[in-house]
Amino acid sequence: MHNFDITRARAETPGCGHVLHFNAAGASLPPQCVVDAQKAHLDLEAEMGGYEAADVRHDAIEHSYDAIAQLLNCQRDEIAIIENATRAWDMAFYAIPFNPGDRILTAQAEYGSNYIAYLQVAQRTGAVIEVIPNDEWGQVSVAALRQMMDARVKLISITHIPTNGGLVNPATEIGAVAREWNCLYLLDACQSAGQMPLDVQAIGCDMLSATGRKYLRGPRGSGFLYVRRAALAQLDPPMLDLHAATWVARDRYEVRADARRFENWETNYAAKIGLGVAVDYALNWGLAAIWARVHYLGELLRLRLAHVPGVAVRDLGKTRCGIVTFTHASHDPAAIKAALAAHHPRINVTTTSSFGTRLDMEARGLSLMVRASLHYYNDEDEIEQFCQALSVIG
Repeated sequence: MHNFDITRARAETPGCGHVLHFNAAGASLPPQCVVDAQKAHLDLEAEMGGYEAADVRHDAIEHSYDAIAQLLNCQRDEIAIIENATRAWDMAFYAIPFNPGDRILTAQAEYGSNYIAYLQVAQRTGAVIEVIPNDEWGQVSVAALRQMMDARVKLISITHIPTNGGLVNPATEIGAVAREWNCLYLLDACQSAGQMPLDVQAIGCDMLSATGRKYLRGPRGSGFLYVRRAALAQLDPPMLDLHAATWVARDRYEVRADARRFENWETNYAAKIGLGVAVDYALNWGLAAIWARVHYLGELLRLRLAHVPGVAVRDLGKTRCGIVTFTHASHDPAAIKAALAAHHPRINVTTTSSFGTRLDMEARGLSLMVRASLHYYNDEDEIEQFCQALSVIG
């Protein structure tokens, strides 16, 4: 990775001077330009008023749609900017009209928030949830998915990169199956947006949700939803307001023709502008270069952890990402997290539990793991410091 300008990346990331941050999958350290963009808009609101500031910064706000469209290789009218990835995903999922017997196919490592939504809709509508088996690598088996398909499959809904386990699910191959059967395909890209290239034309998804705060290094409280233009007619937003629809007569309204039907009127404009700046910043580095760097660092950390006494790396997948999960023979994951936070300099990790990915964790006999997630601003020296700190704990 000698061609990656790590000096620039760290210089443009103020947090790198204060903390060893291995929690990008929770919330990345933002670059200075994102912080500056948010602060500037908040200052403008304080000086002239929120509505007036939004009018003055109209072009910057609208640019965020163009930036996200470039990130995903889609059209700007296929993008909705929403306050977080969960709400973006919800707006897509709850817009699908399910009927009794409709089948929802999902992954073994599906995220808990999504699975709770499946359960609620199944209870309300009589739709059924079915889990696609894993392949030998621990990721979604495309062969098994093909065998499960029939005309009753209403939705394939997959988390691209699960919150635990390190794997990258085969989103494009899954998309090919969805297209063959002409069923809806929803991709949760919460952990993949900003970490790796995403091309919705190649993937073949109808809907994609993502957050700003993780690998895109954007503001907390920002997210977005992609909805393929051809899929809009099949989706009825679960909530509407005067932004999403127009009240055209006493007894009639008309829903917007674009993806902004999934937005609502009030929003955090500083975060919206900051999200666009974060996407521009990622595009400037290049998603292929970011992915190569993050993949390299993830594999290096796994290699080094294999030599730390007591540590067992728990990652799955043929292709693995910057999320690295492990357990320790002698220490509880929560205790490791606390010990690393007390280290000088502070080391940030988090834990991942069966509450987030119950099916996967129970199948593997796990209840809690340490999750260390790297980004391109991390370096080899930090990995050595991290493993040394773990060795001392052990």
